[in-house]
Amino acid sequence: MDGVTDTGPAVVFERVNRHFGAYHALRDIDLTVARGEKIVVCGPSGSGKSTLIRCINHLVAPQSGRLAVCGIAARDGRDAVRRIRDRVGMCFQHFNLYPHLSVLDNCTLSPVHTYRVPRAKARATALEYLARVGMEDQAGKYPAQLSGGQQQRAAIARSLCMKPQIMLFDEPTSALDPESVGEVLGVMADLSQAGMTMIVVTHEMGFAREVADRIVFMDAGRIVEIAPPDDFFDNPQHERSRRFLERVAPQRATAQAQERT
Repeated sequence: MDGVTDTGPAVVFERVNRHFGAYHALRDIDLTVARGEKIVVCGPSGSGKSTLIRCINHLVAPQSGRLAVCGIAARDGRDAVRRIRDRVGMCFQHFNLYPHLSVLDNCTLSPVHTYRVPRAKARATALEYLARVGMEDQAGKYPAQLSGGQQQRAAIARSLCMKPQIMLFDEPTSALDPESVGEVLGVMADLSQAGMTMIVVTHEMGFAREVADRIVFMDAGRIVEIAPPDDFFDNPQHERSRRFLERVAPQRATAQAQERT
């Protein structure tokens, strides 16, 4: 890592657009995320949520507009992209652990081989973060020996071993059984309380209300509404937001309907 001391916002989108062929996935995205802020991005399938979050670490490159991460503009070239990725950790829906490596080796691989961290130091760091996510007793196991929730917690520990300033989560619980969902959300909630900047794509609305500083609601490639959780869930300003919440949080919709009668 380059040792630069970063100041200013964690992430800034300014009129960012992205197409996939004729499909306009992101439309004039404007969003600023402060350091230490917890953002939940939600919306229907195909709304652009995953494209937005993947632009942050340049897995998807914006085609127009400006995107800066920790003060670094990705359009400045390969070195800028590398510096951004040094600062950003990401957890995916399907864990992306290396199946032929143990949990511990998954966690030490990049620090040792990419950043030349001494193996003993990388191992100590990995065990520290595995303990933090409740996985220290699984360090010697391989991904196939773990439940989905355990694999996702191992993936979170692996990302933390890189000492990121920002953590991205792209639907981290959507492939899990209900019991495992709670395990992973608990780890993420603990991480949020430690002050980590987090941007989370999820349909777990209870988690969003409890943890997020702001909710970003997207539809058809646009940001439709940005609001604090209580405002978004109790008094959404846009009809599209209200229709979405009626589908994903029906108990809330029923309760509000009863209040109006």
